[in-house]
Amino acid sequence: MVKYFCFFVLSCILGAPFACAQQQSQQWITYKPGKGPGNGKHIVFVSGDEEYRSEEALPMLAKILAEHHGFKTTVLFAIDPRTGEINPNNLTNIPGLEQLRTADLMVIFTRFRELPDEQMKYIDDYIKAGKPVIGMRTATHAFRYQKNTGSPYAKYDFSSKVKGWEGGFGRQILGETWISHHGDHGHEGTRGLINGVMEQKNAVLNGVNDIWCATDVYTTRELEGDPEVLVWGLPTSGMTPDAELNWRKSVMPVAWIKQYTSESGNTGRVFGTTMGAAIDLKSEDLRRLLVNACYWAMHMEEQIPEKSNVDIVGEYHPTMFGVDDYKKGLTPSDYK
Repeated sequence: MVKYFCFFVLSCILGAPFACAQQQSQQWITYKPGKGPGNGKHIVFVSGDEEYRSEEALPMLAKILAEHHGFKTTVLFAIDPRTGEINPNNLTNIPGLEQLRTADLMVIFTRFRELPDEQMKYIDDYIKAGKPVIGMRTATHAFRYQKNTGSPYAKYDFSSKVKGWEGGFGRQILGETWISHHGDHGHEGTRGLINGVMEQKNAVLNGVNDIWCATDVYTTRELEGDPEVLVWGLPTSGMTPDAELNWRKSVMPVAWIKQYTSESGNTGRVFGTTMGAAIDLKSEDLRRLLVNACYWAMHMEEQIPEKSNVDIVGEYHPTMFGVDDYKKGLTPSDYK
């Protein structure tokens, strides 16, 4: 009783600042590395999208890379500053981006974020340093500046017209910005067609044979930055893995590799994919593609196994994609 009484008194004395301090400690989550070739490397996952449940997908991937492959992994979330809860609809707050200062790889899965300059600075510094990037699904349109259009980081906007930053972060760093849905969103899935030529040349495709996603194929143009397509996507006439292929539609790149050159002249490796919603990652081979890509991005391709262990750690019950369908009331600590 004494303990609880003291806590009550302290709460009354300190009020909101004490509550904020409690929330601050839970605004992101870090998984300690197990044994594996990743020891000494730090991967930072940046989530924050309203539709495809990146806040569920990225912790699952982070656990796999920590437990099975030995990487230290940190997952950041869109946080409601009033409650400390994960809220993907909050477009202006992803605490913990300073973690990028020690990151060897950034995996980003955000959509239309407009972060304050003090947070975006860490992403910009990371890009200027030419460090590797993996972009998933809506990362092609990771940022949108509607209010603070005078920000020095407004060039990251998916529709940027700034010289040298046309198409923003998506186009200039990943290779493409948001164009449109090529598949029939919510009615057609994606069948991944492995590039047989690249299969013989690039270890990212080790053990990757069967990819089907519930999300649809995104439209792309000719990708920026001389990429190599690893997986092509063809819409399926239905939302199940056995649905027929819709050959009336053309194939589109759905996973590729490239390099970018920053304004500082530094170059970094990039793996981009328009797949990766939480529900998509029920596909074992899509998880394997992403894990392999993490190795490759950090110049560890010689250590990619013939068949990477991508067994899910703990339970994984992903939410179907849909705007505002996120699990309410959760904090980062719920993903321990």
